[in-house]
Amino acid sequence: MDRQEAIEFLLDHYENPRNYGPLEEADVSLKGGNPGCADVITMYGRFDEQGRLAQVQWEGEGCTISRAAASYVTELTRGMTAEEIENLSFEDLIEDLGREVVMTRPTCATLALGTLKRGVHEYRMRKLSQQDDAPKQAHEQPQPPQSPQPGSAQ
Repeated sequence: MDRQEAIEFLLDHYENPRNYGPLEEADVSLKGGNPGCADVITMYGRFDEQGRLAQVQWEGEGCTISRAAASYVTELTRGMTAEEIENLSFEDLIEDLGREVVMTRPTCATLALGTLKRGVHEYRMRKLSQQDDAPKQAHEQPQPPQSPQPGSAQ
């Protein structure tokens, strides 16, 4: 993608943001920020029964690059597993957005992906913790109260 194509791509995502707005009953909901540019982005996601990101939304304020990148990240990650999202490369994202244009603002360009990756990691850890607790809970079945034995003191 040449410089002009990258600018047009970013402006399209900035002016026509995809998947903008909060997501009810999200599995992932995490706010990230870039103090150097006053960017604040919240990423939301919901996984389906197969473990794929079925819905992904974002909201926030920031510069053109951070907002355009957030919009693009929602398109890029929909349908991916948590592991696939966690393995996404910031370098690949910068290439997709147009390295020549966004390299002056790499923190802005990677804010949404970094925030989503952190949120997805937290989600995976919660799921693993719940799976680890499930066998313990199955073994900790409450025992019925025992009735007093005949002839025992009450």
